[in-house]
Amino acid sequence: MASILNKKIVHHLATLARMELTDREEEKLLKELQRIVEHFKELQEVDTEHVAPMSGGTNLMNIFRNDKTKKSTPAKSTEGFPEREDGYLKVPPVFSPENE
Repeated sequence: MASILNKKIVHHLATLARMELTDREEEKLLKELQRIVEHFKELQEVDTEHVAPMSGGTNLMNIFRNDKTKKSTPAKSTEGFPEREDGYLKVPPVFSPENE
């Protein structure tokens, strides 16, 4: 059975991904992609007739803690700021007419 992948397709995929590959790298990528496609062909042969479909990958529950709010102290984090104006922190302009 002929492979659905060839050097032309790999070159096109590399171009779409904005990857600059040497001929050697394209050949290596072609072989790797062919192995992946062969693996999927092998998986298609597995009998799954009596296997229930899955709606998720695991039955594990979230193990993270709940978030707790606490009062912030912006004065401490900004007390060393060099300039302020009308209650706001003043920063140098990022965009100026010269840069447009």
